[in-house]
Amino acid sequence: METGLIMISMTTEAVGQLREFLVEQGTPDHALRVFVAPGGCSGLQYGMTIDEVADDGDEVVETDGVKVLVDNFSVMYLEGAEIDYVNSLMGGGFTVSNPNAVAGCACGHSFDAGGNAGTAQGCGSGASAGTAAGRV
Repeated sequence: METGLIMISMTTEAVGQLREFLVEQGTPDHALRVFVAPGGCSGLQYGMTIDEVADDGDEVVETDGVKVLVDNFSVMYLEGAEIDYVNSLMGGGFTVSNPNAVAGCACGHSFDAGGNAGTAQGCGSGASAGTAAGRV
């Protein structure tokens, strides 16, 4: 379901990297699905996958011809979030900068939106809360 509401955005770098990846895979018409699932060190964790089509109820956001899909459950956690692509000494990858995250773990894969402590699982990183970005 396409609503036109810009609930999640992508940087120019993320759009370019995603487009390049989709073309290399021979799937230029597919979309990036971004989702949130219970678990991780801080209670919620990010996930990304490539999907061929949107499911019923999905938010579909298109930026420069690249589509992002977000399911109904994840919408409330990802509204206003930005997807970026960063290169570092440890490699490159997509990151989520999420204004809804009140805390996160240094592992970069999980966050707390407030009230998620019941689903938190330790990661062993020994880090404390303090980041609102996640790397996937």
